[in-house]
Amino acid sequence: MAVEYKCCETDFFVSIVIIIMLVMFAGLMSGLTLGLMSMSLVDLEVLAKSGTPKNRKYAAKILPVVKNQHLLLCTLLICNATAMEALPIFLDNLVTAGVAILISVTLILLFGEILPQSVCSRYGLAIGATVAPFVRLLVWICFPVAYPISKLLDFLLGHGHAALFRRAELKTLVNLHGNEAGKGGELTRDETTIIAGALELTEKTASDAMTPVSETFAIDINAKLDRELMSLILEKGHSRVPVYYEQPTNIIGLIL
Repeated sequence: MAVEYKCCETDFFVSIVIIIMLVMFAGLMSGLTLGLMSMSLVDLEVLAKSGTPKNRKYAAKILPVVKNQHLLLCTLLICNATAMEALPIFLDNLVTAGVAILISVTLILLFGEILPQSVCSRYGLAIGATVAPFVRLLVWICFPVAYPISKLLDFLLGHGHAALFRRAELKTLVNLHGNEAGKGGELTRDETTIIAGALELTEKTASDAMTPVSETFAIDINAKLDRELMSLILEKGHSRVPVYYEQPTNIIGLIL
């Protein structure tokens, strides 16, 4: 196709502005696809209820947008594809077809994919909250096309599922926090130990928690409670000391 607009004409600069806007729009859609779709509803609900004040504000704005994940995905992909398909059309007005393809691929790859996804993967929460009203507008505009496709995805793949942790996964997560204790983490080693112990309770039996009688500190019923014995009891630190008659296995009472 022949070049329609020459340099320094009004239409030339209009095309340049449109091309820049299309690249920015495609980049935003690509970044949001990664940034928003990588956030699970569970993570957002946790942030909305117990995150920092800023994160709670961000999560509250994003939650309504990502609630219907398939509709959001279809909207972002439709907008991204539209921008990428329109870019060569305007480039054809400025350069030859071969150069237009080369420039289009370069712009989309660098400024429409790599950079936006890198930024949104790191600051997805803040960026998603900032453009949430704009994304709602896009969902409304693309609704006639995106909604039927999203319903088909719901039928084939099921509705968006909540990625809740299984017990073993949650325990591993707690252990990872425990390994970071003292390195800037918010949980101390004692706290992670208590949480991990609570998660293991349903798997524990009485035999796991008991102390064999042969290893138990106990005293004979005829032992004198003199200073030496009292010191020994204090040294052991037990709140209850079994008392036996003749044989350590013959427990007849406790000293409280």
